[in-house]
Amino acid sequence: MSMKINFKEINTKSNYISLLRLFLAVPLYFLLDHINDDFSYRIIIFGLMIFGLLTDLADGWIARKYNEITEFGKIIDPLADKIAIGVVVIKLYLIGEIPEFYFWVIILRDIIIFIGGIIISKIIGKVLPSNLLGKITVLTIGFFLIALTLNASEAAPGLYSFLYNLSLFMSFISVIGYGIRGYESIKWKKRNEAV
Repeated sequence: MSMKINFKEINTKSNYISLLRLFLAVPLYFLLDHINDDFSYRIIIFGLMIFGLLTDLADGWIARKYNEITEFGKIIDPLADKIAIGVVVIKLYLIGEIPEFYFWVIILRDIIIFIGGIIISKIIGKVLPSNLLGKITVLTIGFFLIALTLNASEAAPGLYSFLYNLSLFMSFISVIGYGIRGYESIKWKKRNEAV
């Protein structure tokens, strides 16, 4: 069973919002080079990150409200999350703002879910959409990155530590949750084929 995506599936308000979030990664990547130059850069980066988080909440809500849930949307929404967060995490690691352990947990989480998603989609013939656990994980990572941008490690070390550990915990839980969902979807598909 092949997944076909036509222009009508791409041409929706919710998908354009997801694409906008994906392209936010470009200015963020370059602005992060100046994070320690002047606090005004931190404010601009903070604004873009908040905007990105709002688009993440908005695209799914708009897709449901206007009945715009498409196979393309199921792909581009989590892909935009992964690229935007991945780019920010990579840049923050390269400029020495986040620990190596955190970098590898976030990047490996995205790689595992991305490759797992491709395998599961090929087996069951459709894309597993984002779920609440995945969205909460993205939000916790986003909140940690925002706190880091606002220099919370110095201004509010307790909050910084809490968000750091929470986002790591949720990253591990989300991979386990996705694995369980994938296994259950494959099992359901095979059970229905046998009927």
